[in-house]
Amino acid sequence: MKKKICFVTGTRAEYGLLFHLMKEIKNSDTFQLQLVVTGMHLSPEFGLTYKQIINDGFEIDQKIEMLLSADTSTAITKSMGIGFLGFAETFERLKPDLLIVLGDRYEILSAVASALIFNIPICHIHGGELTYGAYDDAIRHAITKMSNLHFTATDEYRNRVIQMGENPNFVFDVGGLGVDSILKLSILPKEVLEKDLDFTFGKKNLLITYHPETLSSESPSTLFKELLDALSCLEDTNFIFTLPNSDTGGREIISLIESFVSANKNAKSYTSLGQIRYFSCIRYVDAVIGNSSSGLLEVPSFKKGTINIGNRQSGRMKAASVIDTKANKQSILEGIKYLYSKEFQSILATVENPYGKGNTTENILMVLKNISWDSLKNKKFYDLKVTNL
Repeated sequence: MKKKICFVTGTRAEYGLLFHLMKEIKNSDTFQLQLVVTGMHLSPEFGLTYKQIINDGFEIDQKIEMLLSADTSTAITKSMGIGFLGFAETFERLKPDLLIVLGDRYEILSAVASALIFNIPICHIHGGELTYGAYDDAIRHAITKMSNLHFTATDEYRNRVIQMGENPNFVFDVGGLGVDSILKLSILPKEVLEKDLDFTFGKKNLLITYHPETLSSESPSTLFKELLDALSCLEDTNFIFTLPNSDTGGREIISLIESFVSANKNAKSYTSLGQIRYFSCIRYVDAVIGNSSSGLLEVPSFKKGTINIGNRQSGRMKAASVIDTKANKQSILEGIKYLYSKEFQSILATVENPYGKGNTTENILMVLKNISWDSLKNKKFYDLKVTNL
């Protein structure tokens, strides 16, 4: 009998990373794919991206509505509560043999905590990473502690998961799924992308993807205005904005983006580019600016620069193509100036992505096919041997 593997996805970015693994599970003779869709996928405000999942040939086993029409701390906490109710009913019906989740979103925390109570083994992808500027950091580590099987993006992250008390026999360094996706996807020709986006690339082009710093003492709008003020100083530059996730304060940023785009003909915004269009944009722009994990995990594979603003991604491993700046206008402008310098452009030619060189999907499948599933349920804390100094 096929083992039932259930995936939960709540955002467009997360789905893009899981796409190829889900496809392999769907076509497997060993496993049966179950798919639960929630969060932003079901929101008209964020593009109803569940439709893309269906268009990609996947059957959705359950939709869980949990996203409220607000992004305050109260609303997000209530959303998690609604998620618990939905996942309780879903796991009771689907009875999966394994739950696979990725990352650090609050939607995923609701899913994992529910699966824990149902005694469903949990597989966590991209654990062991650090992002000091967002509460996602704590969520990620909480998911790690509730999980039974771990696939990390680097050996350093694997060691960190083991440091948290996870058995090394169930922690595997497989590389980043983003790098894997880049190698498996066909980039759109520039003219096709321009027509699809109704956007014309100019002399200089920047892709902006920015999310709230949820642990900052300053409001998301205050920090983001510094970036917009910096962009307003640039000449002969076109801007592509992707809208932020449904984090606390995300709607403040969306409103500012909409105002900026309406006032600047050289700027356009998109609710959801999808993975192929997003990666194609990276190929044709000069750099990615903002604080998205993509700027660190995937952009280096294109040998393009990333201007990483503020503290949201503090703690993550970074390639030499990443330029860190403070969240103020002057620092961002200095970063952009360095981006276009001959010195930095020469660095890009030899950049290597610390998150691997692909084959991540294949590595995960090999483990899933060979591991003892019964052993996943007997989780114990793994104590490191500490030498007294």
